[in-house]
Amino acid sequence: MIRIETIKKQFDDQVVLKGISTVFEEGKTNLIIGKSGAGKTVMLKILVGLLQPTSGTVWYGDTDFTALNNKQRKAIRTDMGMLFQGSALFDSMTVEENVRFPLDMFTNLTWDEKKKKVNETLDRVELTGSNNKYPSEVSGGMQKRVGIARAIILDPKFLFCDEPNSGLDPTTSMKIDKLIRSITVENKMTTVINTHDMNSVMEIGDNINLLHLGELAWVGNCKEVMTSENQMLQDFIFASPFLQRLRDAANSKQ
Repeated sequence: MIRIETIKKQFDDQVVLKGISTVFEEGKTNLIIGKSGAGKTVMLKILVGLLQPTSGTVWYGDTDFTALNNKQRKAIRTDMGMLFQGSALFDSMTVEENVRFPLDMFTNLTWDEKKKKVNETLDRVELTGSNNKYPSEVSGGMQKRVGIARAIILDPKFLFCDEPNSGLDPTTSMKIDKLIRSITVENKMTTVINTHDMNSVMEIGDNINLLHLGELAWVGNCKEVMTSENQMLQDFIFASPFLQRLRDAANSKQ
């Protein structure tokens, strides 16, 4: 579990986050949503330690992450997995080499042990036999799955995903969503997802945090989205006429 308390972030005269407190729960997909400029990316960077908050605390379990120096944070960072928006794969490395990279960097496993771990992880993300392909030789959806495999190869307790469905078609996006959620539940990870994807919100939103102009405007789950009377949530979620019709249909059945 990750808990943040009264997190504020200010750049010169611009206050980006205005005293946000919330909890990201273990074994659940915790979504951060909001319009561009709401503060989502800044919050994610604070959670992983790329930015230091102006004030407030980030708790990993009983540990105050914000109070640790870089050396002390290393133990927690080894429990983190990151899926970047563009997958961030190394073009000159094969799928196997990309996935194995964290094992090479942070473990003393033998070659055979690494090979076994890579193959098990590729099997988990349904990429069996793709070891020797290069990122340019696989689809965007497969690249995302390679990114997920690399993110979970060290069996992290915490998984952070920045726009995991960016650039993907709806069908592939749904597959990525289901994969992330199943891995989260099976491994009891605390997964935090920064997303604009409304399908993700409605399908895997176990715990949804809506940011609006640097403030926490609403917290709930995907089952509560349709019936919520929060105006900022409605303005964000139901900007699409199609989703507006879905909400109206759901309300008419009550």
